Amino acid sequence: MNALNEDLLERVLDGDNLRAAWLAVKANRGAPGIDGIGTEETAAHLRRHWSSIRLKLLAGTYKPAPVRPVRIPKPGGGERGLGIPNTTDRLIQQALHQVLSPLLEPVFSDWSYGYRPGRSAHDAVRCAQRYVVEEQRCWVIDIDIVGFFDHLDHDLLMRDLAQHVSDKRVLKLIGNYLRAGVLEDGQVRRGAKGAPQGGPLSPLLANLYLDRLDKEMESRGLAFVRYADDITVYAKSSRSAQRTFDRLVSWIEKHLKLQVNREKSGTRPPGDSSFLGFTIGVGGEIGISAKSVERYKARVHAFWDGRNSQPLRERIRDWQRYVRGWWQYYRLCEERWTLPNLSSWTRRHIRKAFWLRWHNWRGRRNALLRLGASGKALRLAHSGRGAWRVAVALNSVLTNARLRKWGLVTPVDFVDAAV
Repeated sequence: MNALNEDLLERVLDGDNLRAAWLAVKANRGAPGIDGIGTEETAAHLRRHWSSIRLKLLAGTYKPAPVRPVRIPKPGGGERGLGIPNTTDRLIQQALHQVLSPLLEPVFSDWSYGYRPGRSAHDAVRCAQRYVVEEQRCWVIDIDIVGFFDHLDHDLLMRDLAQHVSDKRVLKLIGNYLRAGVLEDGQVRRGAKGAPQGGPLSPLLANLYLDRLDKEMESRGLAFVRYADDITVYAKSSRSAQRTFDRLVSWIEKHLKLQVNREKSGTRPPGDSSFLGFTIGVGGEIGISAKSVERYKARVHAFWDGRNSQPLRERIRDWQRYVRGWWQYYRLCEERWTLPNLSSWTRRHIRKAFWLRWHNWRGRRNALLRLGASGKALRLAHSGRGAWRVAVALNSVLTNARLRKWGLVTPVDFVDAAV
């Protein structure tokens, strides 16, 4: 056993480590836990009570509070459950993470990319691309695990952690965090499974839990890439892919006590597979998956819904933040022929929103006059056509250049700017 030294908890509670952890917690701007106390109030609380909290941590008597449950929409539909710890517990978890991560990182697989320093989703997609292009692996095994974070077996996880951590106080503290439970309807729900997403420690523990799967795939000589619980394996034939899929599903369910979603999992050509929002064509070109495009369109509908009462200046600011972030992620895309059409469709929705915002023929006429419209363009104010159809004719006054000047950028504008 490659055990760490016995004073690991002292390293976690070292002043410099705690200060760095506190800065990270503040920068993350996380929501309060069940106590409703944010970072500012927590800072005052810690100044008064940290010495007693520290003594409890050293004595092994500290009890983490249950987490606050939050439901957020999943990109592919449905909801994902998060568990938000109190700010004090986030600080302690962050301090644990900062000490444990450098010690566990050397253990992890080179083909694991999620929640790891110096690695990104783009790195994972590039790795997948190399399998398709350089090794001619034209079949993909997609593995989708049902409720991964909700079903991590505590006994298995703690057994794996004990292979690397010898300080029993740290093991007990982490076990207490796993068993802290969720406060729902005034009742604390606890179980022998799950590591609630929302705390700094869960991603590291998740990587440790799946590291045994990584090592198993490595021992079998498989070409795989894993980003958290997004797992893809690459094979050279349909038969090999199916055989690998069947064996891996059996191994995961037996040794990790996790359930594989057979409806979402399976074998398919690269172009039919989606990995982290991207597709990889048979020639190796990286594209944006259909689901990612649909999610983008759903956000456009929400931003530029005529019933949206958000002040225009704020909406433009939020739109810029969203579309820049969207492009920052999907800039990896090499198949960009869809972007002009997607941007044109986006601008049409924006023009439609302006038309509806102008309310009636008087408001529309005044707005068109302010935009310098005349003749046929000005007569649009009296149009009886629907807003979606009128949006096409508005190109003459709400030009692409004008929209860009107002800050209403679209994905293709970022492509043009990079050329």
